[in-house]
Amino acid sequence: MKVDASTAVDLHGIGRQAARLETLGYDGLRVAELNHDPFMALAVAAGQTSRIELVTSVAVAFARNPMSMAVLAHDLNAYSGGRLVLGLGSQVKPHIERRFSMPWHKAARQMREFIEAMTAIFNCWYEGARLEYEGEYYQHTLMPATFTPDNTEGLRPPIALSATGPLMTRVAAEIADGMIMHPFSSAKYMREVTLPAIEDGLQTSGRSLSEFELDYAPLIATGVNEESIVRAIATIRDRIAFYGCTVAYRPVLEIHGWGELQDELISLNRQHRRDEMSRLISDEVLETLAIVGDPRSVVKRMRERFGGLISRTGFAVPNISDDELGSLLELLRS
Repeated sequence: MKVDASTAVDLHGIGRQAARLETLGYDGLRVAELNHDPFMALAVAAGQTSRIELVTSVAVAFARNPMSMAVLAHDLNAYSGGRLVLGLGSQVKPHIERRFSMPWHKAARQMREFIEAMTAIFNCWYEGARLEYEGEYYQHTLMPATFTPDNTEGLRPPIALSATGPLMTRVAAEIADGMIMHPFSSAKYMREVTLPAIEDGLQTSGRSLSEFELDYAPLIATGVNEESIVRAIATIRDRIAFYGCTVAYRPVLEIHGWGELQDELISLNRQHRRDEMSRLISDEVLETLAIVGDPRSVVKRMRERFGGLISRTGFAVPNISDDELGSLLELLRS
C-alpha cells in the first residue's frame, strides 16, 4: 500500500516540505485544488525531490478542457521524471458554472468524454496516432507538429478519477487507471456498493483489481496525547456534519440506516447552526465514518478495515516525532 501526505500550498515552503516528506518515507505528496493551482505547487515540489510521487487530489477537470489538462499533466510529468499521478474530479455544478464559468452537462458522461479525449491526445503525443476525437461535448482533431510536445520519451501520466456514486465509479473503472474515493465513506459502503461497481467496470474494460489503483484516505481523528485527540474528534465531527449535508453522499448514510440524519443536517445548515450540526454526529456515526484513537491504534484499524481492499491511502499525525512517524508509515505500508 502506498501512503501519501497532504499539504497546503505555500509556494515558498512546499519544496522544503516535499523534501522532508520524501525523507520520512512517504510515497506521495497530495495537493488539492482549493485556493491555489495544484500543478504549480507540485512543480515546485518536483524540483526539490527525486522519488516521491506528485498527486493532484484533485484537479478540477471541468474547469479546463482535455487539451489544456493534457498539456499541464504532460509538462509536470515529464519535468518530474514520470512522477505525476493525475487525480481528476468533476466538482459540482454551481462551482463549474458560477465560479469557473464553464459548461456543465451530464457529469458522468462528460467525464467519460473528458478522459477519452485526454487518452486520444496522449496517444497522439506518445504513440504518433492521428488525433481524431469527436464526442458530444469535446472535439479534438487538430494537432500540428509545432504544438506537439517533443519530450515524450517517458510514460504518460496515469489518471485517477475521484468518484462517489455508481455512475462515476463505473466510468473510473472502465477508462481510468485508478479511482480516488471520497473520504466520506465506510468499510460497509465500500464493500457493498463501491467495489461491486468497480468490478463491473473493470470487467467491461478487461482488467482486474490488481491493475487498478484504489485510493482511499479515511477521515482520521488522532493525536499525540488525549487533549489533541479530543480536538481532532471535534474537527472530524464537524467535517462529517458538513459532508452529510451533500445530497450525493446520502447513500453512505442510508446504507447504515441514517438517511434521516441528512434531513436534519440540511435544515440546521440552512439556519447556519453549525455547532448543532456537529452535535448530531453520534459516537456510532463517528466511529463508522472515521477512525479514532492514538496513532498506533488508528494504523491497526486502518489495516483491519481496508487491508487488501485499497492500494493507496493518506496518513498524518500532527506534532509527532519523525522517528515515530516513519515507524507508523512502515507499519501501515506493510
